[in-house]
Amino acid sequence: MSVIEISSLKKRFGKVQALDGVDLSVEAGEVYGFIGPNGAGKSTTIRVLLGLLKASEGTARIFDKDVWHDAVAIHRDIAYVPGDVNLWNNLSGGEVIDLFCRLRKSHEHSYRDELIERFEFDPTKKSGTYSKGNRQKVALIAAFSVAARLYILDEPTSGLDPLMEQIFRQCIAEAKARGATVLLSSHILSEVEQLCDRISIIRSGKIIDSGTLDGMRHLTRNHVSLQTDAPPATLAGLAELPGVHHLKTDAAGMVSFDMDNAETAAVLAFLADKSIRHLVSTPPSLEELFMTHYVSH
Repeated sequence: MSVIEISSLKKRFGKVQALDGVDLSVEAGEVYGFIGPNGAGKSTTIRVLLGLLKASEGTARIFDKDVWHDAVAIHRDIAYVPGDVNLWNNLSGGEVIDLFCRLRKSHEHSYRDELIERFEFDPTKKSGTYSKGNRQKVALIAAFSVAARLYILDEPTSGLDPLMEQIFRQCIAEAKARGATVLLSSHILSEVEQLCDRISIIRSGKIIDSGTLDGMRHLTRNHVSLQTDAPPATLAGLAELPGVHHLKTDAAGMVSFDMDNAETAAVLAFLADKSIRHLVSTPPSLEELFMTHYVSH
């Protein structure tokens, strides 16, 4: 069952086409990554989903409800964290968290208290004194303190240090274990790589690819490094194989090259009798995948 269903979504601001036919489907219980360069349309898509912007064309539905006409009903079951959190300066962080929890009719404080401790957050200080990272903690604690069906997170770890980013990732795993769905927009590619079941890449208002991370790795090459006890001459034919690129040998005898995934079997067959002592094949990172798309589109 799709929790989020977007079809042919377009949004114009005057002559600027911010979204140009976006299609996106997020299934129940999955963590979905939404990535792209600045200005690609990520935040605009999220604002349409939240009912803050009205689409120019196309449809967007959450829980099979129209995001514009049924925004109030939808918001009862979602939690949202923006990348730039603004708070009431005269309220303490704890008061802001409690306010959001009461708005969601949540009276369970044990998990909230646990999150405050895990995020090493001081809820007694006035919000106006908080750094960007602490303002972000307020929004994250408030969001995860309630058992939402859907979490929409737009650059949620902006301003957090690496330790707090790890706590955030634990919260995502706990939300998923409860059966919640997560839409995560992030520029931290390692974060998306660790957390997400599927991803979509958006650029210039268009989705240029979607799928599982494993499924998208075919779009680039693995990097292979190896050592062999065989004479170097026995590897002479390696460079001539289809799918082998940038073959190099260093002074220590380490051989490295890039390999098209589709040619893995042929390359391994060639190496089978070459007295390989050590071989490592490294799949591309999400960052490499993203740059491949960014350059080629």
